[in-house]
Order: sequence, then C-alpha cells, then structure tokens
Amino acid sequence: MVVFRSAIADWNQVPTGSMKPTILEGDRVVVNKLAYDLKVPFTTWHLTEWADPSRGEVVTFYSPLDEKLLIKRVIGVPEDVISMRNNQLFINKEPATYSRLDDDIVNQLDAYQRHRHAFFYEHFEDVMYPVMLRPSLPNNYNSFGPIKIPPGFYLMLGDNRDNSRDSRRIGLISRNRIIGRAHTVAFSVDYEDYYLPRADRFIRPLP
Repeated sequence: MVVFRSAIADWNQVPTGSMKPTILEGDRVVVNKLAYDLKVPFTTWHLTEWADPSRGEVVTFYSPLDEKLLIKRVIGVPEDVISMRNNQLFINKEPATYSRLDDDIVNQLDAYQRHRHAFFYEHFEDVMYPVMLRPSLPNNYNSFGPIKIPPGFYLMLGDNRDNSRDSRRIGLISRNRIIGRAHTVAFSVDYEDYYLPRADRFIRPLP
C-alpha cells in the first residue's frame, strides 16, 4: 500500500484555502500519480513519461522554495506568454473571459468570504474553472508579465487569486517537480464545525 501511494495514486489533505472555491480546507483530494509519468517509488525520479500537464488541470508539486507539497492549477504551459492586469488573465495576448459562477459553489463558503469576494468562471478556449478574487487597486500581485514560459516549465495559480502562494511568489515550476493530477474530492471534513464530514463533497469531481 505504501508503494502504491508513492508511485500510483494517493489522497492529499488540503490545509489552506488557496484553491477555493474549487477545493476547501479539509478536503481530501485523490491524486493520480500515473497521469503523466512513472516514477521510482519514494522519489521524484522519472522512469518514463507519456503525457504532460495541460492548461486548466489541477496538479500537485513540490515548491522550489521550501519543498512543501502544493496543489494549484496549471495556467501556463511551455511556450505560452502569460500576463495578468488587475486579475484579468491574458494567455498569448488573448484575454480570458468571465461568467457568473453557480450559486451552489459560492454557497459552500461562509458569509464573510462571500461578501468580500467576487466569483466567476474563468474561460480560455475550451477550458473553464471557478475563481474568486477581491476587487482592489492594481498591485504587484494581481498584475504581472508578460512572462514567456520556457520549455520544461509551467506557471501555476491558485483559484483563490488574492490568497495563493503560487508562481507569482515561488516562480515557475519545472516538469520534474510535478507529482500528479488531482481529479476528485474523495471526502471532506469541516474544520470549523468539530471536523464533521461534509457529505455533499464526497466523491466530487474537480473542475
């Protein structure tokens, strides 16, 4: 079982809110470690590769700053040119478009967060996923670039755009640091309610 979890599939606890509203604190997400490659168990050494992460996928990887395991969304892939202007995302000079997020997703958050944030679906080509942000004046965090992604690297962002330690702070992520693709919330507990289970988040696919 230990070898299986190291090299094939695992579930990871999510302790922070950087991927809200997609992933909440207390979610346990299933990670497919064979989505892109085969690694030597208990290492990040790649034996063989058969796919690369795609834009919009949620992946786990080790931070180049402190080696902590993080979970973020792939936004920029090799050769992309990425920029952001006051939380408006541009990919290869084309702007992402935004539409209203479903109420059932927004209502999973508490009233304080709902009132302080704006919620959208972010669309680019055939990719769509939820994001949340706080309307604010431009700053060095919600505006950057353009950045051209070199071969073998990826730009990662959290869906909680104004509260995420992602590529805007830790830099681009090399391919060999990516562990696997997260695809499902297996189960969830509510840290604010005596760790009671959130039954409506059991076996919930990630957008």
